[in-house]
Amino acid sequence: MSKRFYVTTAIDYVNGQPHLGHAYEKVITDVIARAHRSLGEPVFFLTGLDEHGQKVQQAALAAGQTPQAYCDELATAWRSFATKLDLSIDDFVRTTSPRHQTTVQAVLTRLDREGHFYPDTYRGYYSAREETFLTEKDRRPDGTFDPIWGNVVELVEENYYFKLGAHQPWLLEYIEAHPDFIVPDYRRNEVLGFLRHNKLEDLCSTRPATRLGWGIPVPFAPAWVTYVWFDALSNYISVPADHGDPAVRAALGEALPATPAVEGAGPLSLWPADLHVIGKDILKFHAVYWPIMLRTLGLPLPRQILAHGWWQKDGQRMSKSTGNVVDPVAVIDAWGVDAFRYYVTRELDVGADGNWTDAGFQARYQAELANGLGNLVNRSLSMLQRYRQGRVPARSADLAEPAHQATQAVRMALAAYRLQGALLEIWALVNRANQYVDQTAPFRLAKDPGQASRLDAVLYSLAETCRVLAVLLWPFLPSTAGKIYAQLGLTGAPDRWSGAEWGQLPPGHTIGAVTPLFPRKDT
Repeated sequence: MSKRFYVTTAIDYVNGQPHLGHAYEKVITDVIARAHRSLGEPVFFLTGLDEHGQKVQQAALAAGQTPQAYCDELATAWRSFATKLDLSIDDFVRTTSPRHQTTVQAVLTRLDREGHFYPDTYRGYYSAREETFLTEKDRRPDGTFDPIWGNVVELVEENYYFKLGAHQPWLLEYIEAHPDFIVPDYRRNEVLGFLRHNKLEDLCSTRPATRLGWGIPVPFAPAWVTYVWFDALSNYISVPADHGDPAVRAALGEALPATPAVEGAGPLSLWPADLHVIGKDILKFHAVYWPIMLRTLGLPLPRQILAHGWWQKDGQRMSKSTGNVVDPVAVIDAWGVDAFRYYVTRELDVGADGNWTDAGFQARYQAELANGLGNLVNRSLSMLQRYRQGRVPARSADLAEPAHQATQAVRMALAAYRLQGALLEIWALVNRANQYVDQTAPFRLAKDPGQASRLDAVLYSLAETCRVLAVLLWPFLPSTAGKIYAQLGLTGAPDRWSGAEWGQLPPGHTIGAVTPLFPRKDT
């Protein structure tokens, strides 16, 4: 059983509709998953929903629904959203599903049996908005709490605590010894700074069911439910357990059902996760809580955590109340999914914060998609139709070297998750090919019968460059890459990296119908 490249997004909290940040995280993860598939690696791509907790319970109550009915309705919208983004996911987890709850309770059972929980009384402050406890350190100088915490209340209640603090020296040493565990490096430095300058408190891992009924019951203390983050982080192993992953099932042992729930495909080797893609705001949960949870379970840590930045709109924080938002679905409906995928991956490097402007989106669409890539493919294949009745002439290597250089550079950028850098390399080839058209002037060559062989060389070089571009673009713009292949008269999808090698378009082959990839829009 070969290990799959296991890549995940964070699971999204279902107290509202998806927004630009959700879309961005899913798209960049999909690009990474498709890139690994293109290189011939078996991949398992997981996303899904975090459906428990006080915020969901309150939102359901405000909507006049039961929490389960509320989550079911939103889950339909979120799954449709994944389809809208053209994600190549292999599974979609919901934390209200029986398969996930079974694993969470197995995790709790094992940890309790080995003495990792203890009961204690909590006295302090609680933020319902963020579902977290606060301390005096969170107060501002005037004694108030920052509005980001919402309504803060004082609580006294019994809960169970997870012995987090005892593992602080080990975690600090592990992160220092594994510089690639958290990327970008400035996010790693944030975690190291936190661990070096703060005492890691034990984690309150339950909530009384009398206060919060919407959660997974704690198997050894049924009057409590599981803290939402302990529940949510476990999704990364609940799905592997469900697919029969041997490492996870061995770690949880008899607490799991004897037979995995997923039938047909046989057991999959998924754990450890190769990459968790998350937002920078939840880095502490993934880089501190999660590694310690895994260590106590005897499971290896994920190989890498990639933390991306946030998006603004027109230089300001997005806010529904002011209308300063970007609706990904509306953008996709108006401009197409690949235009959206292109902008969010081209506009910023993974890790940095981004700024969406409608003018910037439209400018990239017109200059880089319509006038750059679209114009290249359209005029290259139109000239092949016009001058050679759509039949591919003899091979030529005019653009073989720039195509080879681009292929190598794109592969290196993708391996380092430099998605923006990969697109810059692809567009360098697009621009080089457009310059080649201007320099060789095939429309002039076509007027001189004595230049027939030179015209053949130009037309082959352009058509073959379009084919190579389809392969390079497939992780980013799968629909567009497929359209280029179809216009070249090729069957299947350009989803194998080996297809980027120059010279695979056979002489004598007849291309298909030529249509604009990115129609120009009147803005």
